[in-house]
Amino acid sequence: MVALTKVEDRPTPPEVYNWKVYAYSIAAAFGAMLYGYDSAFIGGTIALASFQEEFGITAHNSAAISANIVSGYQAGAFFGALLSFPFCERFGRKWTLLLAAVFFDIGAILHLVPTAHTGLAPLYIGRVVGGLGVGAISLVTPIYIAEISPPAIRGRLVGLYEMLLQIGGLLGFWINYAVSETLPANRTQWLIPMAIQLIPGGLLFFLTFALIETPRWLRSKGRIEEADRNLSRIRGLSASNTYILEENAMTDAQLAVEANKSYGGSFSGRLRELFLPGVRNRLLMCFILFLFQNGTGINAINYYSPTVFKSIGIAGTNTGLFTTGIFGIVKNIATAVWLLFLIDRFGRRPLLIIGAIVAGFCMLYIGGEIAIGKPTGTANITKGGISAVAFIYIWTAAYGPTWNGTPWVITAEIFPQHVRTLAQSLLSASQWIWQFVIARATPYMFNSMGYGTYLFFGLLTLVGGVYVYFFVPETAQVPIEKMDEIFGFGPPSNIGDVEENSIRSKGEVTQIEVTPT
Repeated sequence: MVALTKVEDRPTPPEVYNWKVYAYSIAAAFGAMLYGYDSAFIGGTIALASFQEEFGITAHNSAAISANIVSGYQAGAFFGALLSFPFCERFGRKWTLLLAAVFFDIGAILHLVPTAHTGLAPLYIGRVVGGLGVGAISLVTPIYIAEISPPAIRGRLVGLYEMLLQIGGLLGFWINYAVSETLPANRTQWLIPMAIQLIPGGLLFFLTFALIETPRWLRSKGRIEEADRNLSRIRGLSASNTYILEENAMTDAQLAVEANKSYGGSFSGRLRELFLPGVRNRLLMCFILFLFQNGTGINAINYYSPTVFKSIGIAGTNTGLFTTGIFGIVKNIATAVWLLFLIDRFGRRPLLIIGAIVAGFCMLYIGGEIAIGKPTGTANITKGGISAVAFIYIWTAAYGPTWNGTPWVITAEIFPQHVRTLAQSLLSASQWIWQFVIARATPYMFNSMGYGTYLFFGLLTLVGGVYVYFFVPETAQVPIEKMDEIFGFGPPSNIGDVEENSIRSKGEVTQIEVTPT
């Protein structure tokens, strides 16, 4: 099957691609549904007349209240990504994910507390607490999956995080539409979307108990026997199999190299290691990738979709929610194409470059159409408005299989074991900072900049493509233990595709002689 084509770094027994590695990855990635659902439902829910009437939201205070509700989640996620690092490093990936689920579920319960009497304070607190859990999930899930994945399908498995995020988003879009169409405008109408987030939150809590700890983390902690058992279980091979011995040897060799370079196991020591040559370039590269990922405007559309569609001439809350639901379907299909056909077959760089070009020009077209057509939001949408809607869907089809999940894949796979958790923590936090900035600024940008908002996002997306072309190397099909050979020292070199069974060596990592099993 073309969708399941694999390019292997070395001869690999078919048992390695067993159902367990997919099952563990799906269970870990299930946490993405929590954030995906939130990003889709919250903007539509707070736009419901029932919610706005109960809490006295008017045209005068709407932008400030919307920004507070939405951005509180990103603020919590920022701190969740940072504060979960020591727990993840000391107690492992599995238990960090469980703790994250607990925080999310507490936050979700607080979403149900606000009344006209209490005001929005409980909701604000719930947004921050739930965000703490989601921030921790954004740290640990990509790491967990990358550490258990065979190189040939690592992009596909880490991409499950993005796929489940999009499924959660699709549910959020259509649940909003369903309650707006079928329920009277009362408290129940907005409580139902708030309550439904407890379903994926509860499922994540129970699924986490089925996970096993990653062999790489266990070996880094000296728990060798447990690491051997877990790797054998994940790979579907005996501990004495040549493939297992080779993988263990590569991991041990890399850990030995890192130990020789290490400042020690303390937080300050590892933080200093992140700024050593050959590591700091990776940190900066991923930091900039997340900046451009959010600079495309994705979270402006996710969180404020009714406002976005109104700006191009879609009239009525229900019509805007329906149009947003179609947007969610297109994004899910595009993400599925990315997961099955593109990320491991064509690599990371080409997707980011092509996606930036197409998505950037789509945003510029939408901004230009609004500037020229000056839509009024009346019942009769113009032909220009229809074309702008079409270009939003084209933009989604371009963004979904490119910038949506690819930066997360790159970030999860390129760092040495010794600093991987800390790097992922800082980068996840940076991603939430960019989301916070966009979520906070978008209502004001639409009010003050109008069509210029789309021009801003379009130009920033094109600049992101230029950055990838000059500064982001290809990492597809490269074992995690071999990433030092790509990045080396100084800025990453634009090496293009890595050969199937040959990785450039700078002599920093002990070379493992690979023999067919």
